[in-house]
Amino acid sequence: MQITIGKLAQAGDVGVETIRYYQRRGLMGTPARSGGDGWGGGVRRYDESDLRRLKFIRAAQASGFTLEEIAELLGLEESDDRVRVRSLARQRIDVLDAKIAQMTQTRAALARLADQCAASDKGPCPILAAFEP
Repeated sequence: MQITIGKLAQAGDVGVETIRYYQRRGLMGTPARSGGDGWGGGVRRYDESDLRRLKFIRAAQASGFTLEEIAELLGLEESDDRVRVRSLARQRIDVLDAKIAQMTQTRAALARLADQCAASDKGPCPILAAFEP
């Protein structure tokens, strides 16, 4: 498979600028231009490994990893350092657990406010009052 950056972006469900950003951040390589002569000639061609890497980056981001952590994960892929990979995953799980706990508390508070608002038709709704400065 040899595809242009536009086709790679489409296959990875991202924009072309996202790929260029990943390249600037060192997460993806930039292939040499093929053909053409002189400045601006030729087209960069991407292959299956580029698409796999792009999909890896997107999946890791969806799991909450930062770009710095993703760069480390990509480096660890070649070193086979399972201990560090597990450590990064556990750190991410701890962050997710904290967010889940915070969202659970927020949900419970909002549910209480909604119940209080439904309990009476008089006066300001407790939901609106809770958001006032």
